[in-house]
Amino acid sequence: MTDRDSAADATANDRGDGLSYAAAGVDIDAGERAVELFAPHAKRASRPEVMGGLGGFSGLFALKGNYREPVLAAASDGVGTKLAIAQAMNKHDTVGRDLVAMCVDDLVVCGAEPLFLQDYVAVGKVVPETVAQIVAGIADGCVDAGCALLGGETAEHPGLMDEDHYDLSATAVGVVEADSILSPERVRPGDVVIAMGSSGLHSNGYSLARKVLLEWGHMDLAGHVEEFGRSLGEELLEPTRIYARDCLAVAAEADVRTFAHVTGGGLAENLARVIPAGLVAEIERETWTPAPVFALIAQRGRVAREEMERTFNMGVGMVAVVAPEDTERAQAVLTARHVDNWVLGSIKRAAEPKNPDLPRVALSGEHPRF
Repeated sequence: MTDRDSAADATANDRGDGLSYAAAGVDIDAGERAVELFAPHAKRASRPEVMGGLGGFSGLFALKGNYREPVLAAASDGVGTKLAIAQAMNKHDTVGRDLVAMCVDDLVVCGAEPLFLQDYVAVGKVVPETVAQIVAGIADGCVDAGCALLGGETAEHPGLMDEDHYDLSATAVGVVEADSILSPERVRPGDVVIAMGSSGLHSNGYSLARKVLLEWGHMDLAGHVEEFGRSLGEELLEPTRIYARDCLAVAAEADVRTFAHVTGGGLAENLARVIPAGLVAEIERETWTPAPVFALIAQRGRVAREEMERTFNMGVGMVAVVAPEDTERAQAVLTARHVDNWVLGSIKRAAEPKNPDLPRVALSGEHPRF
């Protein structure tokens, strides 16, 4: 971020005066102030394997432990247009949790333990207090996930982004033993599909939610919604649940074949990614009632069920496919960890096992009271 624009330099020389980076819209002092504010948050999101501290050009992490054949796993993601809600409400301390969740909950699908995360915060104008709130949320999420916030980057983009806008992305890295990698190849007929309840919309479908509720419905983010027991904005900013440690706890106690993180594409499309050819996951809608926020969007926008199920998690944030004999054990672990869970359905042989075009997930029935 130290390159200078040659055309601007020539103009400055013709005038006999000079320009500065700050005059061009990049305030290095504000960036340094932001680092001072968020440094304590970054430090509390650590692990013993972290080497060095803030200020280096790269983060260092010593892969310690009695690994036999460690395999590194990596996942990158962002928060999407949920950020528009945070920016409209001027509340920036929760979206960092969303950022962590979207990365580490992808990692754990293969059984990987999250080790560290690196973030990238792009802003139109550095407001140190805002950046500190964002990083505080990221640190909170890393603590919840058990991983270190190893480092990151804050970049100021004047002229490209509005001053009060920002975008977030991150990459998380985890580790799993080669012979413990969870994959579709482990799934068998008779396996049981267990749902883990979501905390709301999580971080997907916000373009549709905003269109329906704010643009078409003219709802006020600060307005109280009786069905939610809080304001619309508070409901929409509910952080994505971080399941990483919960999933690892289940995998340590039960025979888990695989997990599926329910994000964009909904339950059917994400679960299908971990179901091998020749099998089908039969899911029963009557086993759960989606939260009121999903009903509100469907009703206000007259959104068809198929579109709702392709866009939103509909109340299921993570899925575990487990051996049938370990169903109760897996549920007991989740319940002890205060994770809402229930049996969604089971794995069956497909009607035409050699037909690769058949759906690998079949939803049936109706949601109660939806």
